[in-house]
Amino acid sequence: MFERFADDTRKIVGFAMDEARCSGDKRLGTDHLLLGALHDPGPAGIMGVTLDQARAAAARLDRAALASIGIDAHGFERVPMPSRGKKPPFSSGARSVMEGMLRYAMDHKSRQITTANLLLSLLDCEEHDPAAVLLKELGVDRAGVRSRVLSS
Repeated sequence: MFERFADDTRKIVGFAMDEARCSGDKRLGTDHLLLGALHDPGPAGIMGVTLDQARAAAARLDRAALASIGIDAHGFERVPMPSRGKKPPFSSGARSVMEGMLRYAMDHKSRQITTANLLLSLLDCEEHDPAAVLLKELGVDRAGVRSRVLSS
């Protein structure tokens, strides 16, 4: 499937891998794909969110999750995972997003899987998915973004 990725989509997945490593996560999740997309000014503009805003929101969500189980993470920094050239495995949610990207490309009879396919698939994430939670935390109007993606 990766051979069908457009260059910008391939770069976004690379940025997502970097985001997973830098945040200390052992798996690449849907939230990392969203952060990876925000490295590109196109998706960031369509969503009306900057990468820094999204990283700050992700950190707030992480602290809130830890606080809910009694861990005060205030003042602690994540330790980045060593890259050693090893790619983090995709979470089941991230694999579902990849499948959705392929479906969108096939529906539009496209030979390439584009950033638009990625955004549409991320917007399909269900309520408790990390990307959906992050989009909600950021106040992103998912229907509005979908409309902008489809009209571009």
